[in-house]
Amino acid sequence: MAGIGPILPARLRERAHPLRPALAGEVHARPPLPLAAPARVLHIGLLLDAGDAPAEHAHLTALSQHAGQVEPLAGAKHVAIPLADGVHLIWEKRTEFSTYTLYLRRETGAALDGAATDLPLPPGWLDTLPGKLMVAADITLLAPSEAEPNAALLQRLFDGPTLVASRIASGHATVWTDFFLGSDDAVRFLVQDRGLSDAQRGRAVMRLLEIETYRMMALLALPLAQQVAPRITQLEHGLAGLAGRMVDVAHESEQTLLREIAGLAAEVETLAVETPYRFGAARAYHALVERRIAELREDRIEGLPTIGEFMERRLSPAMRTCITMAERIEGLSRRATRMANLLRTRVDVSLERQNVELLDTMNRRSHMQLRLQETVEGLSVAAITYYFVGLVGYGAQALHAMGLPVNKEISIGIAIPVVAGVVWWGLRRFRRSLQKDGLH
Repeated sequence: MAGIGPILPARLRERAHPLRPALAGEVHARPPLPLAAPARVLHIGLLLDAGDAPAEHAHLTALSQHAGQVEPLAGAKHVAIPLADGVHLIWEKRTEFSTYTLYLRRETGAALDGAATDLPLPPGWLDTLPGKLMVAADITLLAPSEAEPNAALLQRLFDGPTLVASRIASGHATVWTDFFLGSDDAVRFLVQDRGLSDAQRGRAVMRLLEIETYRMMALLALPLAQQVAPRITQLEHGLAGLAGRMVDVAHESEQTLLREIAGLAAEVETLAVETPYRFGAARAYHALVERRIAELREDRIEGLPTIGEFMERRLSPAMRTCITMAERIEGLSRRATRMANLLRTRVDVSLERQNVELLDTMNRRSHMQLRLQETVEGLSVAAITYYFVGLVGYGAQALHAMGLPVNKEISIGIAIPVVAGVVWWGLRRFRRSLQKDGLH
């Protein structure tokens, strides 16, 4: 089929963004495998650590070599490996977990409670998969020609406390499950085909597997929520106690309260750092579960809860608990910040009031120093005048001794007002000069 590729100029295509092919292929990254009925699907989800990627790639490489297939590329997110006897393995890499899905043939009329044996896998390959087992699901797909299971058979196949069932895909299939870990440590699904195409079967199976996978991954947040709940309650009580003490802060130091609030805020921020990823992931996984349930287009079977009803009663309360814990942590952080800001404002106002009082005290001291200085200046005028008049007296006495008609007492009497006036004028001029330069 011709495309627009040849129409684009070569020089324009050379300037394509380096991520364009990856982004264009993202919507096709995990296509469902078309599935013929009857069939059986085994699904495993493993929670990974940071260093599990090399071992995981080595496992996929070993399986590809065993099946005579091309080795997967390093960094691949989706790998499909055809195995012997029409078996396919689909490996998918997610953010924090990987899934392995085996699509097996099943003979029409084969026993529904038989174990999956003689898998075309290398010896011990499943035993040594890297990661921690998180999800295990077993889907048996019945062909339209097979009889629908009766109540006795369903009771034998599902030993959980609640049987969940519904008609999906506008009535073209029926699914039964109990979301219970059975004797083989896997959650079992039974799907009766009523006229689905191969592509529709593949999509229906993928949706059921994703519901189970995302349900388990979402519930990872519940133990964390239960673990932090007592700490959150303790911090809320501590914050309420500090708020009560802030009302009457006269009996204790504001600085002490501020240190206590800062310590409490640090504990809250520690919680806020430890929990947001898991709680945020739980929200995202829960949203995917609800989306996949909606895509099933369920119709109710009388007397049995649908998958959507079961999740609403069992999964949604757990998710609301996680959301509530996250909101309580966020609320604690906001209240602690507001209280710290309020108390810090009160401390700042108190410091400003003390600074104003200190400035008033300094101003009064400056006025006292000024008056004292003026008094000292008056004494200085008298002292300087006394010394200068003394010098005039000695000069007049010397001139009288030289025979000049100079009277010592008259000279001193005339010099006193003149010297005092000159000294007073000089000191006043000097003080004005200092005031002009801002030094007084």
